[in-house]
Amino acid sequence: MAHLILAPAVAGDFERIFEFLFERSPETAAGRVAAIVQALDVLQASPLIGRPILHGQRELIIATGASGYLALYRYEPAADRVRVLAVRSQRERGWRKVDLD
Repeated sequence: MAHLILAPAVAGDFERIFEFLFERSPETAAGRVAAIVQALDVLQASPLIGRPILHGQRELIIATGASGYLALYRYEPAADRVRVLAVRSQRERGWRKVDLD
């Protein structure tokens, strides 16, 4: 099982997603964010499940009802570690500048 690490900036991503969801549906916002967090657990058992993109990074597609999210991550096989770098809605354009360390 790979060790899962969330980059510090991911907390801000979850806060942004929660605020957006809370404005539209306050009763389901917390549960939807929890489902996104729970979906990241698949990376521990299957770290190569996400589609490869640039610079050794991968994207995990997370379906949550009618909308979806993407988790940007990097798998470090020598350390058996998955580092989640960012999370965003599939409707957002591109990734913010991500610190690769």
